[in-house]
Amino acid sequence: MILRLTIGGLLALTTALPALAEMSFNRVAAFAVADNAPAGRKDAPTSAEIIAATEDGMTLVYSDSLAKVIGLIDITDPKAPKGLGEVEMKGEPTSVTVIGPNALVAVNTSESYTNPSGRLAIVDIATRTEIASCDLSGQPDSIARAKDGSFVAIAIENERDESLNDGALPQMPAGYLVKLPVKNGLPDCAALQRIDLTGLAAIAPEDPEPEFVSINEQGEIALMLQENNEMVVVDATGKISHFSAGTASVEGIDTKKDGRLDFTGKIADIPREPDAVAWIDGDHFATANEGDWNGGTRGWSIFRKDGTLVYDAGNSFERAIAEIGHFPEGRANKKGVEPESVTFGDFGGQKLLFVGSERGSVVGVYDVADPAAPKLLQLLPSGIGPEGYAVIPARGLLVSANETDLGEDGAARSHVMIYQRGEGPAFYPTLTSVGTEDLIGWGALSGLAADPEKPGIFYAVSDSVYAAQPRIFTIDATQHPARITGALTVTRNGAPAQLMDMEGITLDGKGGFWIATEGNGEKMVPHGIVHVDAKGAIKEQIGLPDALLRAQTRFGFEGIAKVGDTLWMAQQREWKDDPKGLTKLVAYDTKTKEWGAVHYPLEPKGDGWMGLSEITVHGDHAYVLERDNLIGDRAVVKKIFRVKLSDLKPAKLGGDLPVVAKEEVRDLIPDLKRNGGYVVDKVEGLAIDRDGTGWIVTDNDGVDDSSGETLFLSIGKVE
Repeated sequence: MILRLTIGGLLALTTALPALAEMSFNRVAAFAVADNAPAGRKDAPTSAEIIAATEDGMTLVYSDSLAKVIGLIDITDPKAPKGLGEVEMKGEPTSVTVIGPNALVAVNTSESYTNPSGRLAIVDIATRTEIASCDLSGQPDSIARAKDGSFVAIAIENERDESLNDGALPQMPAGYLVKLPVKNGLPDCAALQRIDLTGLAAIAPEDPEPEFVSINEQGEIALMLQENNEMVVVDATGKISHFSAGTASVEGIDTKKDGRLDFTGKIADIPREPDAVAWIDGDHFATANEGDWNGGTRGWSIFRKDGTLVYDAGNSFERAIAEIGHFPEGRANKKGVEPESVTFGDFGGQKLLFVGSERGSVVGVYDVADPAAPKLLQLLPSGIGPEGYAVIPARGLLVSANETDLGEDGAARSHVMIYQRGEGPAFYPTLTSVGTEDLIGWGALSGLAADPEKPGIFYAVSDSVYAAQPRIFTIDATQHPARITGALTVTRNGAPAQLMDMEGITLDGKGGFWIATEGNGEKMVPHGIVHVDAKGAIKEQIGLPDALLRAQTRFGFEGIAKVGDTLWMAQQREWKDDPKGLTKLVAYDTKTKEWGAVHYPLEPKGDGWMGLSEITVHGDHAYVLERDNLIGDRAVVKKIFRVKLSDLKPAKLGGDLPVVAKEEVRDLIPDLKRNGGYVVDKVEGLAIDRDGTGWIVTDNDGVDDSSGETLFLSIGKVE
């Protein structure tokens, strides 16, 4: 029998619209790039990097350098994108734009770093055939079109070999800028203009490396020489002005890869080394200060075209990303969230700048009506490694191209994401720590428990991604997005407790908590249970009995619940003493210190493995999360089942264990699609509030090989 949950509680996810409804972007679709590949190459790595839209806004064209193709997507219905196939480029496409019926594709055909070459391919979009080509005599990076379609500008980078001399400049040949007139929708190859950029930068002036290009309404070209930390403006007459991108000192950031989120670090006098550039009006352009060689300041800037710095984001972009759980701790000692791209669009008279974080996998939406005082309006979730964006203001659409493909590891594929602007609040983020006195960074939430006395209050733990900072988070779910209002560090002898992988939490009824910790013998982390007081200090640590340890694997306790004096733990997968398809619900009596267990029947395995992620108790049942480890369209089982408490009669370990019966309560895949993205694999937390409302939370793996998205969702009344 399949039980159903009522959905009335889902209305709590949104707030009532004000009299004058706010405008927000929400993701409406995620298109897997592999779906555009031919049958024989669907499992091969793909990569959507730079993306553009046709002039009618109905078709997308993206570059895929790994497959050496461009791909096309029909977005007549933005909520149901359809692949239109690929066009082979006979080289590595690095960038693309669209003029009239044609896609203009910059293609790298270099045989080596010292002998670079490239071309501009012109592709008829309707027939998906290449109809012309212009020799560029060097390795192209970025292409941009004039607003009126009268010319294109191409950054010829002639990139350096990063393995040679630690990537230091100079490495010849030098890069340059190409300006190419367009007539009747076709570039005039014979009129190609090569613009020399040597001698401009203070850093390696003999070896300029142009990275990104943008053109304003006046036909002025802004060009970033990233490794040279130089910015160039070429006006419509060909006059060149240039200036250093300068340096920045930033405080209040995490600069150490140490298993903890500590935003008290700083960097001093670091070159901005901007990557992308976008004009926001005729006098100002914005830069994404990613850094490449010696720099990167974790933010973005706005400059006047004379080089005057008008605005610098400082630490604000990175800290805002940390508040929604997207800070990549694994990149803390490098360039943090790595602002990679900036794109501008005028949406109904509102000047919006979209700033993409490659490592945080989000895009910030800013109102830049006042270039000196931008306002952050939203942070949108993207796929892994967003590289390029396209705006379609006439249709209220934003599109992101995400280059990272982890399909070979069983993780997410490269995706194109589509967002639509409309009235109403933003769905994402679903959880934030905004508003706390000190910034609370968070992520990798792996266990969830409801406060039995306080409606809407929950507690969550993070797993071993933050091994040096084990924390219990307090969550207020009475507002949207839900708020993390506090973080309690679990301590042993006054210091953050080590050698733990917290995967489950339940309240002890006395102000403290019981925590399930999953072991890993290779890392000398023991399986067990930890009892902490209201201040987070460990009062008791309970190891597993030999009867369990003899058959242990690393897939241990993934949840914990308390029934009277007995703790029940969900063992994720079969251990060596379990029959195939059966895992354990393990019992520990806190009074008698006795252990026992029952067997739980797992769903049949498909392509991946099957296991448990959580256990919680409500009424007369124990509820468990059962899931496979598959992602996207491959995901099959992300479900809640329940077991009668009367059937939870633990048998002695080492002998035959009774097999409990389970009832399906809810298929969570529709819930995991609410955000318009692909189905994530790790639904890790489940709790039921005192009023009977169920909540789930997903684990974002600390933004390591993950998009960083955390879904903290109500699933309505559990009845």
